[in-house]
Amino acid sequence: MHCRRFMPSPISRRSWLKQTASGFGSVALAALMSNDRSALANPIRDTLHHQPTARNIIFLYMDGGVSQVDSFDPKPILNERHGQPFAARIAPTQFNNIGTTFGCPWKFHQYGEAGHWVSDLFPHVARCADKLAIVRSMTSEFSEHNAANYFLHTGLGQAGWPSMGAWLSYGLGSECDNLPSFAVINGGLIPSGGMDNFASGFLPAVHEGTLFKPQKLPIANLSPAANLNGSAVDQETQRDLTRDLDGFVSDRLGRPDAIESAIKNYELAYRMQRAVPEVANLDNEPEHIHQLYGMKAEFEPTQVFGRECLLARRMVERGVRFIELTCPRVNGNDRWDAHGNLLKNHGENSRAVDQPIAGLLTDLEQRGMLEETLVVWAGEFGRTPFAQGSDGRDHNPFGFTIWLAGGGIRGGAVYGATDEFGYRVVEGKLTIHDLHATMLHVLGVDHTRLTFRFGGRDMRLTDVHGNVVQDILA
Repeated sequence: MHCRRFMPSPISRRSWLKQTASGFGSVALAALMSNDRSALANPIRDTLHHQPTARNIIFLYMDGGVSQVDSFDPKPILNERHGQPFAARIAPTQFNNIGTTFGCPWKFHQYGEAGHWVSDLFPHVARCADKLAIVRSMTSEFSEHNAANYFLHTGLGQAGWPSMGAWLSYGLGSECDNLPSFAVINGGLIPSGGMDNFASGFLPAVHEGTLFKPQKLPIANLSPAANLNGSAVDQETQRDLTRDLDGFVSDRLGRPDAIESAIKNYELAYRMQRAVPEVANLDNEPEHIHQLYGMKAEFEPTQVFGRECLLARRMVERGVRFIELTCPRVNGNDRWDAHGNLLKNHGENSRAVDQPIAGLLTDLEQRGMLEETLVVWAGEFGRTPFAQGSDGRDHNPFGFTIWLAGGGIRGGAVYGATDEFGYRVVEGKLTIHDLHATMLHVLGVDHTRLTFRFGGRDMRLTDVHGNVVQDILA
């Protein structure tokens, strides 16, 4: 006699017919698919909406908000009026400790055939100017870090929604069976708002970002437990038995997403035990590559971000679809969030990332990979052209700068403009939805057609918004 506390009651004839009507078809479908479950998980991988210009994305997340007027959007009037009362209308800021007009402490110069204006904060990236499409008209709907981060990463200013990386994993999957399709390389600073920035939300949990560190053992518990008995063949047999038992129970109790995703994640974790040590072993890269990425620099945060960028390139080579890099920790600074001491904050943060980013762009181009890899550089908002206190800048969501390179982007392009102070967008206003739509577009995806049914309607990364920024496409 069965113990009915643990097994379901026998089903009725009607229920049996209802279930097996789909079941018989699934048998034939499984044979046609050759047991490739990823074909079900990624609805448009093999039927893209249009011809893609990129296969992968590397997202360089500048945590805390880089000042646009100190980096890629020069405003000479700020230096002319430095220390004077700010002449334009000031919107409510995050902390309201409003000071006077604050000039840029760095010099701007023009670079490349395009004549991009780049400040002395980024001397290495400046030499890659002709690869960049600079967007000076990005806006956010939020001036607070958590909400702005969620908006940047998920298209909604609250926790619980799928990240852009999760959407790409869901729609396109990975081109590598041994690595996740969505990877986050953490240099030491998880964004404000936490891991929800990389979550799968209502998408299947298998599409959540996998966290790596830029070191030889980038994932905890990567090696099998020391007390695990048996040879590799024995371990494989044990896994096969566990898989069969899971399937036996799932066939009777149903296949909830949490269990299915856990099974897939365990299977991927086993394959990653062999693949990750190889991809994370940067020692087999030649010395000139280490030098190119800044891994021999005196400044330790430069070394850290250099390892992140090189690991990202190696992941792209192996087919990882979306890779986000977080900023390294710089002692004495709070990310790029320069509420005070702008000179130290932005000076040291740029020192950490400038050479590695230029090394990444150069290396990708030399290997013929940049044309199929979209690189995006962005923070959650910009900073005010007037001072917070005496030597900082507050949050500014009304107009800030990002740039894109590779993957079908028109290098040398400049899109949009802010006012004479670099405060508000006056030309070509864009939102994060437009950025997401453009990122999906270069991968061959129509952002209006990548949907998932949830809460009674078809959800998408761009919600009911977003337009592809055609002017920056090649």
